[in-house]
Amino acid sequence: MAYATEDNITDLAVERWATAEDPRLAELMTGLVTHLHDFAREVRLTEQEWITAMGWLAATGQISDEKREEFILASDVLGLSMLVVQMNNRFAADATPATVLGPFHIDGSPAAPYGWDMSDGIDGIPFFITGAVRSTTGAPVPNAVLDVWQADADGNYESQLGIEEARLRAKYQAREDGTYCLRSIVPRGYAIPMDGPVGDLISRTEISYFRPAHIHFLFEEPGFERLVTHLFAEGTEYLDDDVVFGTKAELITRFVQHDGGVAPDGTTIDGPFVTAEYDFALQPEG
Repeated sequence: MAYATEDNITDLAVERWATAEDPRLAELMTGLVTHLHDFAREVRLTEQEWITAMGWLAATGQISDEKREEFILASDVLGLSMLVVQMNNRFAADATPATVLGPFHIDGSPAAPYGWDMSDGIDGIPFFITGAVRSTTGAPVPNAVLDVWQADADGNYESQLGIEEARLRAKYQAREDGTYCLRSIVPRGYAIPMDGPVGDLISRTEISYFRPAHIHFLFEEPGFERLVTHLFAEGTEYLDDDVVFGTKAELITRFVQHDGGVAPDGTTIDGPFVTAEYDFALQPEG
C-alpha cells in the first residue's frame, strides 16, 4: 500500500475517485482533484489560506436560502456561470442568445395575462415591453410563457427587502400569434449583494460590483431549447463592466421615453412612461 506524500497524493486521490460507478462522475471528480491540486501547488497555498477558504465556503452556504443563492453569485462573479452558459447554449446566429440565470430567480411566479401590470402599485416609471415569441424558423410560438423577473426602481429584489410574496415577477402568456405585452416599472442597475462572503471578496478588489439595468426572461417551451436571457437598456451604466459578465450586444434594447399618451396595453397614461420592443427567437430542439 502506498502512503501519501507530496509527490504522489494527486495520483492516489485520482485513483480513488476514478472508482465512481457513474463514468461521468468519475470524469468530473478526477478532473476536479487534478486541477485543485495543481492550483494549490501553483500558488503555494498556505494552511492559513486554506483555513480562510474553508471558512469562506462555510459562510457562503450559511447565508444562502431559498431566495438567496450565494454560491450562484460566487459562480457569476468568477465568470464560471457565463462560461457554462456559453458552452451549453451554442444556438444558431438568429436565435436569442442566453445569459446567466442569476441568484434571484424563484419558482412559482404568478400567471399573468397579456398586458397585466406586475408592478402592482410599486413606485416607478411605468414600463411596457411588447413583441413576439417566435421560432428561429420565423413561426410564432403560440401561448408561449415568459417567466419574467426584475429589480425595482431602487435596484432591489424582494429577497433583499425581506419580502415573502412575489414582487416584480410574473409568468406572462403570449397570445396565439406569439405576441406578448408586459407592464412593469423601469428597472434600475444595481449592486450585487455586498453584505455576504462574495461582497466581502469583491470589496478587496477594484472590480465594479454593479449590473446594468435589465429585466430577466426564462422560456421552457416544449420542442425548444430552454432559454435564460435578459434585456438591457441601451446606454445604461455598467454595460461594459457587468460584474457577472452577462451583457451581450444582441440583448441591448432601446428604452423609448414618452411624456404621456396611449400605452401599448391600450390605457391612457397622463405622465411619463417607457416602452421597449423585442422579438424573442427560440432555438428548436435537436
